[in-house]
Amino acid sequence: MLAHELNSKKDFYRSDATHSFSSVAPPIANNSLGANSNSSSKESLSSRESVDRMKDMSPKDLDGYVGFANLPNQVFRKAVKRGFEFTLMVVGEAGLGKSTLINSMFLTDIYSSEHPGPSHRIKKTLQVETSKVLLKESGVNLLLTVVDTPGFGDAVDNSHCWQPISEYIENKYEEYLNAESRVHRTTLPDGRVQCCLYFIAPSGHGLKPLDVEFMKRLHDRVNIIPIIAKADTMTPEECHFFKKQILAEIAQNQIKIYEFPDCDEDEEDNRQQKIMKDRVPFAVVGSNTTIDVNGKQVRGRRYPWGVAEVENMEHCDFLALRNMLLRTHMQDLKDVTNSVHYENFRCRKMAGVGADGKPARLCNRNPLDQLEEEKKEHENKMKRMEQEMEQVFELKVKEKRQKLKDSELDLQRRHEQIRVSIGMQKNELEERRKAFEKEKAQFEIANKDVEDAFKRMTMDNNAKETVSGSARNTPRLKTKNLTAFLFNK
Repeated sequence: MLAHELNSKKDFYRSDATHSFSSVAPPIANNSLGANSNSSSKESLSSRESVDRMKDMSPKDLDGYVGFANLPNQVFRKAVKRGFEFTLMVVGEAGLGKSTLINSMFLTDIYSSEHPGPSHRIKKTLQVETSKVLLKESGVNLLLTVVDTPGFGDAVDNSHCWQPISEYIENKYEEYLNAESRVHRTTLPDGRVQCCLYFIAPSGHGLKPLDVEFMKRLHDRVNIIPIIAKADTMTPEECHFFKKQILAEIAQNQIKIYEFPDCDEDEEDNRQQKIMKDRVPFAVVGSNTTIDVNGKQVRGRRYPWGVAEVENMEHCDFLALRNMLLRTHMQDLKDVTNSVHYENFRCRKMAGVGADGKPARLCNRNPLDQLEEEKKEHENKMKRMEQEMEQVFELKVKEKRQKLKDSELDLQRRHEQIRVSIGMQKNELEERRKAFEKEKAQFEIANKDVEDAFKRMTMDNNAKETVSGSARNTPRLKTKNLTAFLFNK
């Protein structure tokens, strides 16, 4: 059933692409296209025949447990261990709440302060930027890549503003095809855009010419899901009428948006899928804040007339969009991208037809020549890396030398400043010494008479003390001499 659904979608998307380049391709390109078409049709027929054979054959019950019933568990464990990847593109004019919706959908801040959302990045021209974040839920890792298009539809002249987006999608297909076509294939992260959320302004007047042109240009390259942004600005009746008007214009312009696969086995799945189909295009409301409503914390926006709850199906289609995108149809979006859009690109590439339908240069290379080319490319890459490393080394050496030279000049400057400061201090001390000597000389001259008088008084006092001392010592000397004389006798 899944193979039949994918093949029907492939034929659905490929019909216009085949018609667009069948008339301009050269004969050899047509032959190659026919061969590719025949091979793909043979593969489709073989897959359908295998499924039909399995349906026609009656299964045999085994007498005991063999073990191949555990294959789904093996696939599950391997898939969980490897992790999953999903690339989501958001396109729309500024101010429609794209980053708010993405954060509300994944219940986390996808955009960091270093890499803010599209509305916080003012761009004069359209640029395609990516934000990658690793999410984990119940042991399952999801590498989410959000592709932003800031600047889309904000210019006065929006002619060809979809061209960078189309080139980005084509380049990702080209990278994947080149990785698959190499002689030594390497595991390349799947950067192909698997879903494009196109935000429509809630004008109430249908699609703008830019909306129609964008979806017509990209509907055969990516799964487009139209979204009515800020649905809380319209009444339920206006929103319902706006949806019908958008669907009518999409059908009128033959735009192929993403189609839900048929589920014939489960009635509950069919019922849930019918609910999702009836809500296309999804009218959504985004909010990153929680509000208390009757004692319950809910995500929504508070207005004077009430609260618009984000996760309430009666207020908007946010819950249906999140369930479809993450819980029920993420794998189908990836399968359609791989089996339909990528295969169309691959057929055009192999047939020598460009994305615009014009003939492109055919490239039928020998695998050995391709291997030699890859070897030369690798050698050139290593040489470039070596040159870049040498340039970086030389730059660092120059920076180091310049830093040392600056340090030397700084030391010389500081040494000169210290020398000048010491010289100034020496001169100041010399001047102070000279002033002191001068002051001393003046003091000596002014007090010379007082000093002479003081010296005379000092000399007189010393003379008097000498005379009185000699007079006192004469009787003692006589007594001492007499005692010595008597002792000798």
